[in-house]
Amino acid sequence: MFKKLDKMLERYEKLNRLVGDPAVIAKMDEWKAYTKELADMQETVEKYTEYKKAAAESETLKQSLPSETDREMKELIEQEIAELKEKTEKISEELRILLLPKDPDDDKNVIMEIRAGAGGEEASLFAYELYKMYLKYAERNRWKTEEIDVNETELGGIKEAVFSLSGKAVYSKLKFESGVHRVQRVPETESQGRVHTSTATVAVLPEVTDVEVTIDEKDLRIDTLRSSGAGGQHINKTESCIRLTHIPTGIVVLCQDERSQTKNREKAMKVLKSRLYDYYRSKADKEYSENRRSQVGTGDRSERIRTYNFPQGRVTDHRIGQTLHSIDNFMEGDIDEMIDALAIADRESKLAQGTDDE
Repeated sequence: MFKKLDKMLERYEKLNRLVGDPAVIAKMDEWKAYTKELADMQETVEKYTEYKKAAAESETLKQSLPSETDREMKELIEQEIAELKEKTEKISEELRILLLPKDPDDDKNVIMEIRAGAGGEEASLFAYELYKMYLKYAERNRWKTEEIDVNETELGGIKEAVFSLSGKAVYSKLKFESGVHRVQRVPETESQGRVHTSTATVAVLPEVTDVEVTIDEKDLRIDTLRSSGAGGQHINKTESCIRLTHIPTGIVVLCQDERSQTKNREKAMKVLKSRLYDYYRSKADKEYSENRRSQVGTGDRSERIRTYNFPQGRVTDHRIGQTLHSIDNFMEGDIDEMIDALAIADRESKLAQGTDDE
């Protein structure tokens, strides 16, 4: 670990010189890349500098111990050495966490897709409630939301909702929400008061740039359709709905939110690029996890990750065994406690893997 930190410190000092070099400043793209790299290293370098200072102080005090004859002074020095030892151990653990590989997608905006699963109309109603829950969570975080495509049902549910969330480190917060969400409750249509179980699936896709994903036009089939709403009634008589099919993967994206065909195509392309990025990344992750599986997953759409039990007022995440007895607040977007617990579990899992590798 310390060899890695020494190399980082050396690189940090070099970058500091480079960002002040007029020749580098003249090349704006290069200068921006260096300043970003510098900013990414700053917290770790500052923490390592603090560690080195405490370790040096401890070594100096240890060297003074053999020559110290005053018993009271010797005890004070030993106490200070013990305190510095505790401090360096704490900083060392913090450094291990800071050195964990960062998810390159953490700072990205996301496209979320929520679909009704098993359970008929009750599943559609639950999917709608999940959709509203994430919108409320976005509002709490002051993220910008944009509807891309929402397919409503006649009873107020949704078959599917696709929308984007933009803000600070959105993906890092929501990446563990992908999977099957299960609800247990008595539906409004249930006359005998029996508890039903329904599901909805959530997919969280990092939004990507044109540089990260390029699509060959010959791999695309583009169809224009008439937009339709709940129950199949036509929203308008123009063929503004766009359906994109990526032939090599079979991925299909439909967008009808806008009345403009051009705007619907732009939105559909944005979703398609994110799905393709997720598709190829998931394939690579699957190959990697053949040998090792992280405790908290982010890609398996078939994994049942959470149960919302309304009669008992609880929400349980099955990956980490966390249960919150505040389902009403949870559905109002107060989900930070669960999200933080998932992030901590993921970090601890990675730390444990790092220990195994050492």
